[in-house]
Amino acid sequence: MRVCFIAQQSVRLVAGGPWVQAQETAHALSALGVRVEWFNQWEPFKAGKYDLVHLFGANLMSFDIAMRLRQFGVPFVVSSIFFTLRSPRQIRLVLKAERMLQRAVSGLRTDFGISAAVCRAANGVLPNTSAEAEIITNGFGVDARHVHVVPNGVNLRFANATPELFLREYGIHNPVLNVGHIGSLRKNVLGLLKAMERVDAPLVLIGKIHRGEYADRCLQLAKKNPRVQIIEGLPNDSDLLASAYAAAPVFALPSFFETPGIAALEAALAGANVVITPHGGTRDYFGEEGVYVNPNSTESIANGINAALAAPPSTTLRQRIAAEYSWERVGQRTLQAYQKAVAA
Repeated sequence: MRVCFIAQQSVRLVAGGPWVQAQETAHALSALGVRVEWFNQWEPFKAGKYDLVHLFGANLMSFDIAMRLRQFGVPFVVSSIFFTLRSPRQIRLVLKAERMLQRAVSGLRTDFGISAAVCRAANGVLPNTSAEAEIITNGFGVDARHVHVVPNGVNLRFANATPELFLREYGIHNPVLNVGHIGSLRKNVLGLLKAMERVDAPLVLIGKIHRGEYADRCLQLAKKNPRVQIIEGLPNDSDLLASAYAAAPVFALPSFFETPGIAALEAALAGANVVITPHGGTRDYFGEEGVYVNPNSTESIANGINAALAAPPSTTLRQRIAAEYSWERVGQRTLQAYQKAVAA
């Protein structure tokens, strides 16, 4: 099978979870004999060259490509990479209102309408969690037969990480760790920083800083706490990143939602207890071993972190992550979804 991968331009600029997902999925599929090629917008696109196109992200940046592929009869699947705290019922109401307004104002589209159109046009939709799948089917109205949950994955190298490199570089013992973009409102770094004022442990934040008002507020609060260490961005293949995971007894990701947060999987595989949002389908991955906190409550976040610090490491979670969420397993499930999409 020959597949063309198309990832939105901003994915490479941000280089966050979606970029890791696309890269690692490509590697896993290649190991299974699938020939994966990356879309080059500066070269003519030869539709007959591929059995399938795989889009990453059901959003405005993939909308035009999805509509063109549909127009030209090119089969494609989309990793939706979409979530909202709105209920499926609320989404349906928004889409209904959008259709009514379009009768009077042509070209009017909401974010929900754009994402729904991309998913409906696809031969298959590949959400990362059951909660995301529910939005796709019950909110966007996509036939459940075309929706195939393919989880995010984790590189098994993190299971072998050791703390020595991190301790040698920073000398911070037993930190609470957070890995993600600093400045993204969804990641709720400000809420984490406030919660850490009630926790007797150092905090290490690893991530690119997205400059703006929210990031400035985070940085100002971090400066007031001498136990906060910011490390501005490490590539996913960094040995220092792996060592930081191994050095941290607790990984905290109290985002407003995650699906499920690749960094949380990496930390769990390295042996950390995971404190995480309940929104977005995180329970699919972390089950009863995760510590779930209310991202809107500083007290809940602090209590969750303190409970995780007091608890022993969860070998059960570590073993399950390794067995069920390796990129090899993700590649297998992705290939199965491709086969269903092509046969549909």
